Amino acid sequence: MVQFSVIKLLNFSARQQNVKVLSSFSRTNKHRWFRATSSLYSTKSTNPNDELKQMRNIGIAAHIDSGKTTVTERLLYYTGRISQMHEVKGKDKVGATMDSMDLERERGITIQSAATHVTWKDHLINIIDTPGHVDFTVEVERSLRVLDGVILVICANGGVQSQTLTVNRQINRYKVPCIVFINKIDRLAANPHRCLTHIRSKLRHNAAFLQIPIGLEGDSSGIVDIINRKALFFEGDNGQTVTEKPIPDNLVEITETKRTELIECVSNVDEELAEMFMMDEVPSVKLLKDAIRRATIARKFTPVLMGTALRNKGVQPLLDAVTEFLPDPSEVDNFAFDGNLSSEDNQPVRVQMSPVRTKENDLVALAFKLEQSKFGQLTYLRMYQGSLMKGDNIFNVRTKRRSKASRVVRLHSNKMEDLEEVYSGDICALFGIDCASGDTFVSKAKHNFSMEPMYVPDPVVSMSLKQEGRDDSGKMSKALNRFSKEDPTFQVKWDEEAEEMVVSGMGELHLEIYAQRMNNEYGLNVSLGKPKVAFREAITSKVLFDYTHKRQSGGAGQFGRLVGYIEPLPEERNTELEFLDKTVGTNVPRNYMSAIKKGFLEDSCEKGPLVGARVMGVRFVVEDGAHHMVDSSDIAFRLAAQGAAEQAYARSNKIIQEPIMSVEVSAPVEFQSAVLSSITKRKGTISDQDVDTDYVTINCDVPLNDMFGYASELRSVTEGKGEYAMEFCRYQQCREDVQDDLIRKAQEAIAAPPKKKAGGRKR
Repeated sequence: MVQFSVIKLLNFSARQQNVKVLSSFSRTNKHRWFRATSSLYSTKSTNPNDELKQMRNIGIAAHIDSGKTTVTERLLYYTGRISQMHEVKGKDKVGATMDSMDLERERGITIQSAATHVTWKDHLINIIDTPGHVDFTVEVERSLRVLDGVILVICANGGVQSQTLTVNRQINRYKVPCIVFINKIDRLAANPHRCLTHIRSKLRHNAAFLQIPIGLEGDSSGIVDIINRKALFFEGDNGQTVTEKPIPDNLVEITETKRTELIECVSNVDEELAEMFMMDEVPSVKLLKDAIRRATIARKFTPVLMGTALRNKGVQPLLDAVTEFLPDPSEVDNFAFDGNLSSEDNQPVRVQMSPVRTKENDLVALAFKLEQSKFGQLTYLRMYQGSLMKGDNIFNVRTKRRSKASRVVRLHSNKMEDLEEVYSGDICALFGIDCASGDTFVSKAKHNFSMEPMYVPDPVVSMSLKQEGRDDSGKMSKALNRFSKEDPTFQVKWDEEAEEMVVSGMGELHLEIYAQRMNNEYGLNVSLGKPKVAFREAITSKVLFDYTHKRQSGGAGQFGRLVGYIEPLPEERNTELEFLDKTVGTNVPRNYMSAIKKGFLEDSCEKGPLVGARVMGVRFVVEDGAHHMVDSSDIAFRLAAQGAAEQAYARSNKIIQEPIMSVEVSAPVEFQSAVLSSITKRKGTISDQDVDTDYVTINCDVPLNDMFGYASELRSVTEGKGEYAMEFCRYQQCREDVQDDLIRKAQEAIAAPPKKKAGGRKR
């Protein structure tokens, strides 16, 4: 009876009134209410255009610890998606809904982006909650690529921080309209007005308040809606009842001031409102909201709202702002490259996608994220055109392979709901599709559409990955293949020279998380360490050799004599090896020269005499020698070349060379001295500095051996706002203290007893 009475009430009254009814229900009846209302607020419509207008695809992004996952938890609760709210760090042993990984709940941070969907006032809102840590920036990158709008959460105390700047650059890269939510206005030293100043100065947004706080810090009790000139209070145990009251007398004047400021900011970018502003006309609430919507979608204005998600204040008006000011899929222009058409300069033609939700248009969808689940690979899709029904065949444009959409699901964190069909504008996922992140899918093999790719930053940190014991089942390769496929910023390579696995990523935390996941999910005991630097050994002067290789063991023996010299190559060629044949006559027959060359360049240069590094920058010259009619052979002269090289090395003055990297560091001007100090500390040589407005770019040469850990140090000294890139420049002689230390470690390794091999059989 409760369920039917609720339905009757819903058909009669507005959704805000329903919240009051809901607060009086028991937990069991609340669950019944959620099930009863789910169908009433679906966006199913007989008119596909109306259905499209009621859709929103948004993301929530912020600097770490700004409270975006808490905001998402409140969005889910107030829209009826969940019946109970939980804390982010899982102190209640449950954790936030969107943090489904054990590591996320354990560390209290978001590691992977998670998708869900809610319904608010007849609008279907697809939401993606993204990580805030810079190490997982690719998750933000791929999410913003497919979203139509974004909520940028800013801490009222911290203001615009390092990752806020990074997210803002990503928002600008994909031209995504955004609204700002200033969270944590109840915290000590909260200052929304300073945040607005930072939004305008640091993010370069034309922004204005749509709300002002009623009290800050411990006195925070509500917010003032500037547009409607009303005070909003959030009552009930969980702030579920929004009560409108007159504006407190002490805030009336500032409300009018901020309202005038809001109208002025919007009129600067909206012609219709500008005309009214010039004529001193006061716009109606509807006209003002329409102007804000137009300016926000055009990315000429950024609405600023505020609240405290943890204290359940300001979240419902944020939902209203999403539906009122952010675009639906039909208001965003999306393009694909048509490989079947070409322009005059033979470049693919950009074709605009049709957002109409109909089966008449051909399917075009983008795979923007891959995830391994217990059912197999889960491929996240954003539908840009046409429709997809369960059981349809689709084609991967890159591989030309056909796949069957045997299962189509809509996601709610780590839970799934099966769907029969999806249309343009939807975000869904498929099982059993073999593809890579960024692949485009079409409904017909003849189509050659490719959606614009997402930006993938280059890895900045590399570490060695070592496993304790043997991996007989191949779990290590399975784990590395899976993670590198899911995350394009996680890269794996085998270093032949150092004979170790090297993993690269966006930061030390990034690599630590994957090492911990290998342990938790695959039972692998792995450890991360500093990777080996590719040092080189060389000589500094010309050295003569005269070596005879002679071996007799009954029957045909081995004989070969070589006379010549080795010398260093010019500095610009110190990464090369050279072999010259300057023999005259037949003392060393020509048919043995190939074996002699291999003996010098391959066998004798593989490991140098000082620390076992490769020998480079040396020229080997053979001037004379001798051979035997019976005992000489290819193997004899190859061994003679090795002996001649060892003889020359023993007489030479040997040095160790290290790789020097060209490093470019970019940071705000106020951190210039700190960055210069960090480079000098790492034995870097400054070659150039360029100051451009607010940023300084420093070019320098730094030994690779001194660059490990610099990513973390640079983030520390620049408050996370600095970035750097490096590439190999040259090899040069390393410092004397470094060479002595390397030689000492090599001698200790030789003197140490050999380790027993793991996995040996007992006898």
